[in-house]
Amino acid sequence: MDGSERKNVRPGLTVNIVMKKDQRTERLTRGVVKDVLTKSPYHSHGIKVRLETGEVGRVKEVVNVGIG
Repeated sequence: MDGSERKNVRPGLTVNIVMKKDQRTERLTRGVVKDVLTKSPYHSHGIKVRLETGEVGRVKEVVNVGIG
């Protein structure tokens, strides 16, 4: 699922993000969303999130949608 719409991203979901330092290489980091940082309903480069590990980046894809 696409990570550019806020409605698709919520705490607890597993996502692939691109961190600021990896923007040139597009290296993805997988993790579980702790906080959604983007307030707007859409962002063309992906919704900004903080993972449970503390890493911050923009969601490129939602890996699973979880239960509920």
